[in-house]
Amino acid sequence: MIRGEKIYLRPFKRTDITYLQTHFGNPEVTSEFNFFGFQNSEGLEQEFNKNGFLSDTFNRLAVVTHNEQIVGMIDYRPVRHGPSQGNIVYFFGIELAEEHRGLGYGTEAHKLLVRYLFATHPIVRIETLTDIENKAEQRALEKSNFTREGVMRQAQWRNGAWHDLVLYSILRQEQPE
Repeated sequence: MIRGEKIYLRPFKRTDITYLQTHFGNPEVTSEFNFFGFQNSEGLEQEFNKNGFLSDTFNRLAVVTHNEQIVGMIDYRPVRHGPSQGNIVYFFGIELAEEHRGLGYGTEAHKLLVRYLFATHPIVRIETLTDIENKAEQRALEKSNFTREGVMRQAQWRNGAWHDLVLYSILRQEQPE
């Protein structure tokens, strides 16, 4: 468990799967920036049964308030920018339920994940992408000390169109206190 002032990050529990099935992968409640088509809700349960959403290649954590309400999820995975072990960086994504956006939970989740990944992995870089139109996420990343590096043109197919993405990163020496 990774604790902050407003929220904490924890592994998902079996009882959380219904929340995931209801709140994510549904165009009525998933943000326009995170809806990639309908998902097979049984796939979530199968994935959880396989590894609890925690593995060497992909991890998903619940974003939870201190009164035990799940407000979203954050996932992270290693990516290589070269052939050797020293070229591993971590990439992450976040999704908060609509009614919990704008309350500082995303910014705090970014900071908690950054602190955790730098404390537990011998990496020097963490990165993420967000839609060029997702101004709220860009503000949250910048409040979390991430640097905007550039735009990846037409890098993501979503909702019947190609979208530009903004690349953000933070280096070990830039992490917030």
